[in-house]
Amino acid sequence: MGKITGKSRWVVLAVSLFLLAGSVFLGRYPAPFITGLSDMIANDLVQQVVLQIRIPRILAAFITGMVLAASGTVFQMIFRNPIVDAGFLGVSGGAAFGASLGIVLLGGSVAAIQGTAALFAVLGLGFSWMMAVRIRFGDWILRLILAGIAVSAMFASGTGLLKYLADPLRELPELTFWLLGGLWGITWTDTLQISAVCLPCLVIIWLFRWRLNLLSMQDETIFSLVADASKERILLLLTAVIATSAVVCKAGQVGWVGLIIPHIARRLVGSDAQKALPCSLILGGFFLLFCDNASRTLLSGEIPLGILTSFIGAGLFLGLLMNHRLLLKKG
Repeated sequence: MGKITGKSRWVVLAVSLFLLAGSVFLGRYPAPFITGLSDMIANDLVQQVVLQIRIPRILAAFITGMVLAASGTVFQMIFRNPIVDAGFLGVSGGAAFGASLGIVLLGGSVAAIQGTAALFAVLGLGFSWMMAVRIRFGDWILRLILAGIAVSAMFASGTGLLKYLADPLRELPELTFWLLGGLWGITWTDTLQISAVCLPCLVIIWLFRWRLNLLSMQDETIFSLVADASKERILLLLTAVIATSAVVCKAGQVGWVGLIIPHIARRLVGSDAQKALPCSLILGGFFLLFCDNASRTLLSGEIPLGILTSFIGAGLFLGLLMNHRLLLKKG
């Protein structure tokens, strides 16, 4: 797959904007698949559905995709590991456990869910890092993957325990649907809450995109170029974790976006973060919005978003692996 030109990037942006606008016309009401413009103008109920349900959900889906893709880019470059994302590092597992804790034991308020999700997302990354440092065999990539798997498994067992303790009539259905991933309950309030946290985080990541190239180098090389890059690493990691936890607590566990989208972006524009990060943002929003449109349109009942992203993302990942150009090729 060749690298795209500057003109092609504008085509990608135009397609994304077209998808944003076109998504407004997709839905199951008043007729399956397509809502005509005449229905939007003449039917007050259709107008309410579009304005109060579809548009906030569309915006939330695009922001969620951008956050997951940008966070995946940050994790992969800082850890110098092309096969990590929030799910592999204990971040998504920690956020899922924290949100489950907020639903089952802390009353299920928005503040409780978001606060515990953010707290345990940060703890998940911290636990993975500390365990990787203490493992005595293998290189850094292998140690980090093993630590992330172990931490994610621990949080998954805790989430399973909370499901067992949950009220089967009130809390368990909410928890189960949340873990499958989906944006069916998104309102304007939810979208504004996501935006208030995620947009500043995305701005920080965007401003530091040129430093990601430096932070992805070996520690010895970084030390010879700058005095200390640890503060910038911590800032970017915390920013990515906070943004991820903010979308996870609303959308549930939505996998593979942060893993596969950065790879596709690098294949299109190269490994320079100044180009790869903006491309990841656009492709991430495009990808998740496409999956969300399919989840709410294809069947009369919604398909959980996490199922679609995992199915499509895993297929794309296998396609890259089987391509003659190696997925792990550097540069």
